[in-house]
Amino acid sequence: MKLKLALSIGILSLFGFARQTPAPSSVESNVTRATLDNGLRVVIVRDPLAPVATVENNYLVGADETPPGFPGLAHAQEHMAFRGCSGLTADQIAAIYAQLGGYMDADTQQNITQYFVTVPSQDLDVALRVDAACMSNVEDSQEQWAQERGAIEQEVSRDLSNPIYKFITRLNQDMFAGTPYAQDALGTAASFDQTTGAMLKAFYAKWYAPNNSILIITGDVDPAATLAKIRQLYGSIPRKNLPPRPEVNLQPVKAESFTLDSNLPYLLTILSFRFPGTDSPDFAAARVLADVLSSQRAKLYDLVPRGKALGTEFALLETYPKASVGFALGAIPAGADPASINAEIKNIMADYVAHGVPDDLVEAAKKGEVASAEFSRNSITNLAALWSQALAAEGRQSPEQDVDDIKRVTVDDVNRVAKKYLQTQNAIQAVLKPVPSGEPAAAKGFGGSEKATSTPTKPVALPEWAEAAVKSLRIPKATVNPNDVKLSNGIRLIVQTETTSPTVTVVGSIKTQTQLETPPGQDGVSDVLEGLFSYGTKTLDRLAFQKALDDIAASESAGANFSLKVLKQDFNRGVELLADNELHPALPTDAFKVVQQQTAQFSEGELQSPGYRMDRALQKALLPPGDPLLRETTPKTISSLNYNDVTAYYAKTFRPDLTTIVVIGDITMEQARPVIEKYFGAWQVSGPKPDVVLPPVPANKASAVNVPDPSQVQDTVELAEELEMNRFNPDYYALVVGNHVLGGGFYATRLYRDLREKAGYVYSIEDSLTAGETRSVYSIEYGCDPKNVSKARVMVEQELYDMQKTTVTPSELQQAKALLLRQIPLAESSEDAVAGGFISRARIGLPLDEPSRAAEKYFNMTADQVRAAFAKYLSPANFVQVVRGPAPQ
Repeated sequence: MKLKLALSIGILSLFGFARQTPAPSSVESNVTRATLDNGLRVVIVRDPLAPVATVENNYLVGADETPPGFPGLAHAQEHMAFRGCSGLTADQIAAIYAQLGGYMDADTQQNITQYFVTVPSQDLDVALRVDAACMSNVEDSQEQWAQERGAIEQEVSRDLSNPIYKFITRLNQDMFAGTPYAQDALGTAASFDQTTGAMLKAFYAKWYAPNNSILIITGDVDPAATLAKIRQLYGSIPRKNLPPRPEVNLQPVKAESFTLDSNLPYLLTILSFRFPGTDSPDFAAARVLADVLSSQRAKLYDLVPRGKALGTEFALLETYPKASVGFALGAIPAGADPASINAEIKNIMADYVAHGVPDDLVEAAKKGEVASAEFSRNSITNLAALWSQALAAEGRQSPEQDVDDIKRVTVDDVNRVAKKYLQTQNAIQAVLKPVPSGEPAAAKGFGGSEKATSTPTKPVALPEWAEAAVKSLRIPKATVNPNDVKLSNGIRLIVQTETTSPTVTVVGSIKTQTQLETPPGQDGVSDVLEGLFSYGTKTLDRLAFQKALDDIAASESAGANFSLKVLKQDFNRGVELLADNELHPALPTDAFKVVQQQTAQFSEGELQSPGYRMDRALQKALLPPGDPLLRETTPKTISSLNYNDVTAYYAKTFRPDLTTIVVIGDITMEQARPVIEKYFGAWQVSGPKPDVVLPPVPANKASAVNVPDPSQVQDTVELAEELEMNRFNPDYYALVVGNHVLGGGFYATRLYRDLREKAGYVYSIEDSLTAGETRSVYSIEYGCDPKNVSKARVMVEQELYDMQKTTVTPSELQQAKALLLRQIPLAESSEDAVAGGFISRARIGLPLDEPSRAAEKYFNMTADQVRAAFAKYLSPANFVQVVRGPAPQ
């Protein structure tokens, strides 16, 4: 993983959340509200971005309301809602969701349990019927719980193998001691062993009620017709008398410090403060303060260009009604002493408390939040999540309140909040210290005597209202119509007009292959180059360039993959800055030395990390000796680089004739092309075009490797093999259809049904086919206890052998087709997804309308074609097995 990606812009992803975004200041006429007689609150937000709808049902109950000794009861009930509801069996629910496209999930927080599904708009009625059935009643049988308990305990094992999760759990215990916020919504294996179906049913009976729910629907829907259908389906569900909620009596925070083992390639030091909750009038100012402290123009980030940290961040975490957590984070080399960086961070916080934050950073933060609100309208699923956050989690009447509150924040407000909450003497200090992995060890393959009975179950009979709707197969109409031109210097420009919001997104990609283009002995030169783009341009230094972006509330990144998000009114200036950074990067010599050292330090930790060693073991087993992808970046190769190596690599690989730029948003080709040509048009080709296509590889031999990971209690398992085919092989589509018989549809597909629902060996299992211009890898990944690694593999292999020997049933084939055909519009339910699809297809040489062409092939696929493709290309006996974690038993 590149340093820039892993640290400069990616630290927050480790925590499983993105920075909070205020809801859009959209016109209220797009919003329909109602409260049914039974108390159900309904909000419908029309967004015609794509023919897609998201249903998100928020029950105002979570870990806070669980009884003593059973912190995961709400989480367990969330799982059990998929195990049978009023008039629907578990098999029926799984089959319906699979054929609606499989975009469904649920989560349990401290004060909310959320169920969400995204479907083609034509299927909204079916999604609402399933959700209403689960509000009416659930099965919660002891038999079903006995099966689901194994899966949820695997989820516990997975999360307890995650150092970030362990940190958050410990932090909450210290920060919120004596309150419901201190208990973990996940639950414990011990408490689940004591949980019964009757206990779950009693919990459901208390809290699952229309008057304890907020139903959010977003997307391309008819609000009046949707509301009428909701009244019909939900109106007769009786309201309930809700029990009293537990009180939250916060005690003063006691300063604590603790260290946890980590499997990350760098050391993380985290200073955490109790911040105001969403109920507090200080919450908006706290959000602005967090943005100020995380700004690249602020003192915390300045530790990075000064060479004192690999990366930094400040953000809000764990936002509850009565309190939240603000944390300052620094990443340093794996073997470094955290004392120095801890002192630096504390001094920075104390300095801001004593002297205040810069006025211009407050204004920049406010402008950035308002702009982010506009961009939130560019995704139907994100829009539902934002409305749910505002109404269900924060208790707002409208998410626009967040924007209005932020607009009213003053510099004095931010400084007052800083003085009140940035109290370093009461902070909780945590260190996540990497524990190096042991050397990968060859294993004896696998053992296990279990044989799966993988004969497909008989077709699931669906209710009449679902049968015709979900089993109808139709090729979706194309909803995007890009303009595609090649500029005189070779740039491919693709423009897609979307008028959902007054914003424009630019995504660019230069087709590179670092392992082919890097000179011998210079491995890591591309990583150093990527790290230098954040230092500004030849005319604007790092701080001046970031200020120019802040002035127009734009976000930008440059490199082999580059991007810009900007308000429509500032498109010209945004593209000017993007092009300046991309074509005229400063690449300062003093910064080169800093970035070179940081990249070498990161590499040293990465080489010792279990994640890297797992990936490396997999590549070495799959690829022949001497393959370009087996080249390895090390501290030695990075440290041997000189400045001219970096500039020469930039000159060789950054070429307009290998570049695709996608512009999407409230803009036309006629408006976008002149601006792109103005700022990118002078970019010219220099030298011969480099080779950027990897050579084909032969099939691999079977092998097994164990990679120790002391921080994990659960094993991460990957089974993979090289297929002698590429993305343009006609049989690719048959393999994809077969893969959706095996997975992708939760309990309705074979792998989930047999390994999770029936056996309880895994929490999740994913099958994938990654096909490129010259190579393809088929893989299956799952997490399980060490004792179940071999048992699960036996079942996986049996499923694959059955795919080769026996044709899939008509119902399975129909379900896989329905899943794939409905996923096509669902995959275009956000502007980012549409742009990303264009880029990926352009890079490989596929037509931009490939989804529509693929739909024709899926629609006409036969069971014989699926069986023949699996028989021809897959060889389960040749799987490479790599296990990360405890040695399999």
